[in-house]
Amino acid sequence: MYNLPYFKDTDPESVLQFMRAHPFATITGCAEDGTPVATQIPLLLEERADGLFLSGHMMRQTDHHKAFEKNPNVLCLFTSPHTYVSATWYTNPYQGSTWNYMTVHARGTISFLGEQALADLLRKLSLHFENNNTEATTAFDNLPESYTSRLMPAIVAFEVKVEHLDNVFKLSQNRDHESFRRIIRHLEAGGDSQKFIAEEMRKRESVLYPPATTEKQEPVG
Repeated sequence: MYNLPYFKDTDPESVLQFMRAHPFATITGCAEDGTPVATQIPLLLEERADGLFLSGHMMRQTDHHKAFEKNPNVLCLFTSPHTYVSATWYTNPYQGSTWNYMTVHARGTISFLGEQALADLLRKLSLHFENNNTEATTAFDNLPESYTSRLMPAIVAFEVKVEHLDNVFKLSQNRDHESFRRIIRHLEAGGDSQKFIAEEMRKRESVLYPPATTEKQEPVG
């Protein structure tokens, strides 16, 4: 991880909100022989009395399922749109360009659950992503038994107990104020990913560059 303090969000709730807003995560791990494995899965985040948990389901007998059964140590990556930032937009353009992005790394141990837990999870997931619309045809309780009886044996529920949470919200916080403004203007003229990053930068501008203080100057990173 690009572990520099000025690219960190220090508000725990802000980090959790980011994870909720971008639930389609990549889960990575290693098989017994050291082979890396990964899969992309929508995850449900739950804060419980005994910690933070991520839950989802995956197909049985895939490479990642087999690997995670043998080695339960996993890393879940939550990401958002990201974008190239040209150094030509800086007040001093004679330096390398960069990339702005936001990511959260949740490290923990994965546990596979039983049949009843799978039904409970599918019920929670379907309602969550259908905005609690119990009338939706995709809500678990509205699915025909002939369908669920074929589906459920092929998948397995899991949960990850999060043991360490870290983030990088790299949004040009290390630039002088004028460069910061120029980057925003150029990104706002771009596509959806560029506009997303521009908006995230604008949210932080008043904190990074308070009107009554000298403009922020940080080491280039």
